[in-house]
Amino acid sequence: MRKIIILSTISLIILSCKVKEKPEFLYVKNIEVEKSSSKHLTLTADAFFVNPNDIGGELKTDEIKVFVNSNEMAIVSTESFKVPAKKEFSMPLKAHILTDSLFSDQSISGLLGSLLTQKIKVQYKGDIVYKTLGFSFTYTIDETQEVKIKL
Repeated sequence: MRKIIILSTISLIILSCKVKEKPEFLYVKNIEVEKSSSKHLTLTADAFFVNPNDIGGELKTDEIKVFVNSNEMAIVSTESFKVPAKKEFSMPLKAHILTDSLFSDQSISGLLGSLLTQKIKVQYKGDIVYKTLGFSFTYTIDETQEVKIKL
């Protein structure tokens, strides 16, 4: 009898938890230049989500491509990120880019334009994977912003 009560309690707890809904991707924000020097730039961004589930999970990115002025410059991969239950949260993204590659494929007008305006167009494009209790969901990220730089 005791085993039936324990099994019923565990089953009730598992069935009452909402885990079949994937966390909702909201937006990418705070794309900015963290560091800049004559040799490299460090770009950072935050991917925002809200998790409606009673149980947290794990997010991981593999090969989010970073385009600067429409040229592929870097690939962002992060460590696994723990997702809190029933909360809005953000996942940090970071990319290191060699400044030599920023201007290698640009036309002279694009180079002059970037130098005069001190702005570059940054685009993050790729997938973020969410995993919890055997479920897996993929989010496609495609966000573009103009970022001010100081050289």
